[in-house]
Order: sequence, then C-alpha cells, then structure tokens
Amino acid sequence: MKYVWLVLGMILLAFGVQGVIRLVLDHGWTGVLGWLPGGFAGQFIGHIVLTGAGAALAEWSRRLPEPARRR
Repeated sequence: MKYVWLVLGMILLAFGVQGVIRLVLDHGWTGVLGWLPGGFAGQFIGHIVLTGAGAALAEWSRRLPEPARRR
C-alpha cells in the first residue's frame, strides 16, 4: 500500500505543478480545475493546493514502514 500512496502523491504533485506553470504562462488556459470559481486567482490557488497535497501525500507515504518481505 505504501507504493500506491507514493504514486498517487506524485501524480497529484505533477498535475498541480503543471497546472501552475501553464496557468502562469497562459491565463486563458483553465485546465483541470477550470470549474473552480474565482477566475484566475481561484484556479491558481486550487493548483497550489493540489501541488501541496501531492507533496504532502508523497512525503507521508515515504515515511511509512517498508512492507514485510515474505520468504
């Protein structure tokens, strides 16, 4: 399960960072979080939160104990 959480965190992190970069370079591109209210600021904050959540989930899963190895 440790690696599932790690992969999920890294996917969220990648989507968040990509969204922030694209939104800063092209204000008209709404992307995945285009449904959020608030225009540019709301979408920008949403991507920042997505990035932080992905980084936190990946860091948390990295600290989980290693799975038991069977012989």
